[in-house]
Amino acid sequence: GHLKLAESVSAGFTQYAYAFVAFDAEKLDAKNPKAAADMRERAGRLYARAHRHAMAALEKSTPGFSAALRQTDATQHPKLKPEQVPLAYWAAASLGGWISMSKDDPDLVADFPLSMRLAGLAWQVDPDFGQGALASLMGTLESAKVGGSRQKAQAYFDQAIALGGGQEAGPLVAKAEGVALPAEDKKQFESLLKQAIEISQSHRSLQNEVMRERALWLLTSVDELF
Repeated sequence: GHLKLAESVSAGFTQYAYAFVAFDAEKLDAKNPKAAADMRERAGRLYARAHRHAMAALEKSTPGFSAALRQTDATQHPKLKPEQVPLAYWAAASLGGWISMSKDDPDLVADFPLSMRLAGLAWQVDPDFGQGALASLMGTLESAKVGGSRQKAQAYFDQAIALGGGQEAGPLVAKAEGVALPAEDKKQFESLLKQAIEISQSHRSLQNEVMRERALWLLTSVDELF
């Protein structure tokens, strides 16, 4: 029932799953597919815990939130209070991560629109949330959506980069993967990743360090990706 504590727990599980489990699974894929699959399953469980914590807190603070979120009529969707925006962000991010680890589970994959809906509800209240973190998530979800708009995703990523004020590497890595890679634009892909590395070296933080490692790994994988 404590929103800030629930936010911290959900954020912790989501970030740990992304940085230290799912990423390791990607790096292992070519060498040891079985170990990679086991790590993806573990990452999925961490994302699931993060999502449940966030949704439980949203439900407690707004009874009926989960049921309203699943309504097909947009006018019936819940409204967020400003203090609920971080929880909605982590609920959306963790669900998206959980789905990405569980693509062979059609029931879970079918919940992808709920991730977009949660992010969209947060966007309506505070599009600048997290120094571009929410804008970057919106871009990632748009690029992952079947029939998603590349132009729309790029606009979200560009907004995220601007909101980061040259201090956040994450949106640049996200744009490289969400826009340049699908467009098969190798030059832009490499340029964005190199910019992310430069930012991470100038502005030290755990998040930027994680993004630096990912950017370096993606650069070493260019020949396989293109």
